[in-house]
Amino acid sequence: MTETIPGAADPLSRLDTSVAHSARLWNYLLGGKDNFAADREAAEQVLAFMPELVESARYNRGFLGRAVRHLAGEVGVRQFLDIGTGLPTADNTHEVAQRANPAARIVYVDNDPMVLVHARALLTSTPEGATNYIDADVRRPDAILAAAAETLDFDQPVAVMLLGIMNFVVDDDEAYAIVRKLVDAVPAGSYLVLSHPTKEVHAEAVEQAMQMWNSSGSAPICSRTPEQIARFFDGLEILEPGIVTASQWRPDGDDTTIVTEYAAVGRKN
Repeated sequence: MTETIPGAADPLSRLDTSVAHSARLWNYLLGGKDNFAADREAAEQVLAFMPELVESARYNRGFLGRAVRHLAGEVGVRQFLDIGTGLPTADNTHEVAQRANPAARIVYVDNDPMVLVHARALLTSTPEGATNYIDADVRRPDAILAAAAETLDFDQPVAVMLLGIMNFVVDDDEAYAIVRKLVDAVPAGSYLVLSHPTKEVHAEAVEQAMQMWNSSGSAPICSRTPEQIARFFDGLEILEPGIVTASQWRPDGDDTTIVTEYAAVGRKN
């Protein structure tokens, strides 16, 4: 089942293959095929001076898997609201969550028409669980929450997942207000899972990459410091090991390469 927030433009009418889009660029970096020439060109331009971006994309994806596995398996969270989903790839949120807990319920949210086209790949589910997809922008948290309530029970804990999405809300006050609205809507025992680019690593390359992206006509992007990222978790208990480069959040092995994407998980008490 897919839903489009009322008042949104027809999804396919928004598809512009001449301008790079973050979801499709990320798909290219992860080795996917759901991208266009503009996405590949933008990616290669950035990779020319920031080759670690491929690692950043893959380690961020690894963080998603470990965080969901921990929450669904060890903690027992059964509901996930994944905003800024991106294009389907291996080990999507519902696959990881339902592998640990077949009764898990997942709602995906994205506003890229390409993601909507491929949403069927995100809507497979175990018989015990459920998945849904909402075509919406993160800047409309009230509408997202209302639509998500058709699948999720907001009286029970929910993991709100915001991986690589809040960097597209460049106004700090707006960004913090969105996250606060989402966190306020979920009960105690819920979690915030967030990753965000920072200039703590490869500062000059990150700055150059963002300037290039922002001058391309694509949706503007920003980085934030670890201290600014910490503000998203105000009032929450940040799980160990804290706010760290994505590869270092409870790694499965010894590969803890430092990348530009920082990540953390916080609990609402």
